[in-house]
Amino acid sequence: MVTFSLSTHKTLSISSRQFGGWPSATGLAAWPMFHVKPCFPHGTHSEGTRRGRRPTGFANPLHGICQNSPRILQCHSMLDRFTVRELLAPFDVTLSDHNVDMLLDYLDLLLRWNRKINLTSIPTPEECVTRHFGESFFLSRVVPLQGRLLDIGTGAGFPGLALKLLAPDLEVVLLEPVAKKRAFLKWVARICGMDSVHVSGSRVQEFAKEEPAHSFDLITVRAVGGLESVVPAAIGLLKPARYLCLWVGSQQVSEICRVNPGLRWQEPVPIPLSSERQILVGRLGAA
Repeated sequence: MVTFSLSTHKTLSISSRQFGGWPSATGLAAWPMFHVKPCFPHGTHSEGTRRGRRPTGFANPLHGICQNSPRILQCHSMLDRFTVRELLAPFDVTLSDHNVDMLLDYLDLLLRWNRKINLTSIPTPEECVTRHFGESFFLSRVVPLQGRLLDIGTGAGFPGLALKLLAPDLEVVLLEPVAKKRAFLKWVARICGMDSVHVSGSRVQEFAKEEPAHSFDLITVRAVGGLESVVPAAIGLLKPARYLCLWVGSQQVSEICRVNPGLRWQEPVPIPLSSERQILVGRLGAA
């Protein structure tokens, strides 16, 4: 059994049976969710390494997983709780210590996986907190977060999976056609202990044919192209008087409202720290 430390407060235990034997350290280093760094439990490494002997079970004498001794792979958050709260202050959101720790786990995984697959173009952890988490969390100031949520074209989980962190009672369905991104979403949900998270590879047009009509309380669309076909499909999945929420540029608002008269559109809400981005909310059959 090997214990992986995914942050300063969380561990994941894995047995060799899950891999058909112990993977090499080189193999682990290729996994974007792990950062391999030899870290010996207290009192277990001195005899073998001090005398220059190769410890039993190592694929590599310097980096590896020892079959006879636990190993700890440490992933340290680049930010602390205080910094995260300062970065999120403009979005008027309050997080418990537990929620901040989950955010840091999510952020660690996002930046590590982003080295291998294209999850975000944002280079710094600080900007990831504001642009991804902050802009997602800001929806809580606009509409109630309850019931079933469908996030269309979720990518790295923004806003859908981030909102699950903020509102754990949400039942969340994430639509993402790229298989590697779906693997990332499932891993984040597992590591952060999120239940009632469903990840689908369907595009919304196909998903709308499989899912019962008017079955979601909240539908979110952020950084997704082709809104001319996405919005009509989303409308068919929305419960009466519930919320379709779009993260859009200010120049898109009038055209979206014009071509989708079936929704009653509310005044767009400017997103903090942005001069252009807004949240546009439409309600089906609402007064």
